[in-house]
Amino acid sequence: MIETVSLTKRFDDIVALDHVTATIREGQVFGLIGTNGAGKSTFLRCLSGIYKPEEGEVTIDGAPVYEHTAVKERFFFISDDQYFFPSATPLDMASSYAIYYRHFDRERFKRLLSEFGLDGHRKISTFSKGMKKQLSVILALSAHTDYIFCDETFDGLDPVMRQAVKSLFANDMAERGLTPVIASHNLRELEDMCDHVGLLHKGGILLSKDIDDLKLGVHKIQCVFASEKEPEQIEGLEIIKCEHRGRLRTIIVRGDEDRIRALMDREETVFYELIPLSLEEIFITETEVAGYDVKKIILGE
Repeated sequence: MIETVSLTKRFDDIVALDHVTATIREGQVFGLIGTNGAGKSTFLRCLSGIYKPEEGEVTIDGAPVYEHTAVKERFFFISDDQYFFPSATPLDMASSYAIYYRHFDRERFKRLLSEFGLDGHRKISTFSKGMKKQLSVILALSAHTDYIFCDETFDGLDPVMRQAVKSLFANDMAERGLTPVIASHNLRELEDMCDHVGLLHKGGILLSKDIDDLKLGVHKIQCVFASEKEPEQIEGLEIIKCEHRGRLRTIIVRGDEDRIRALMDREETVFYELIPLSLEEIFITETEVAGYDVKKIILGE
């Protein structure tokens, strides 16, 4: 388990991380979302022990990460700004990483290279951005670490390769308990694979919850009332947000689904239906309640 407590990182007058406290449990996919400049890359670099925080700490199973070689062997960091040795080939990079990761699986590395259609003897400097991302993923999986930290790893991959990488992560999670930590500005990209998500904005965590808890606790109702009654008049209905379009009411409510249906069944309606919310809609709703314009935070509007 990874824990950060009051993690704070500054660059001169800029506070990149502001007392961030988070817990990343083993065997789950932790998704960290936020716009560019929100602090995602800084957070991952602190998790990796690249940056030393001014305040707070990062631990893996209680052991500090910074300047702790044995702990660093347990994770692989795929940076958004990838680095490979000048004139190196994929096989050269595998030999280098095998020095630092004792469990590096060379056979798996060669097999994945072949499956991804990458030439192990070709200079990486001639690879496209997407090919370099694929190589980074292959190196990470071959290192056989407990954690993989991914900084915008899916950016630059085509849809087929994205699905292939997700499948590889899922297999390693099932077979050996891999824990991916994935930072992205694209919430839609993470929705189908994350167990827990955290929203980072201006260096601080606005919201950190299990996806199942998020989806079970917030619901959307679309309805037309037979009378002039308004949703706010329904006793017991915990309304977060309500929109009017003619007679159609779109209501975001909090609570148990069965209880919400029981309340709506008592009302005189032309029709009503409960519609599942996307993860993006849930985040927008939850953070608007907290007083933030989340459409600007998540969508960059």
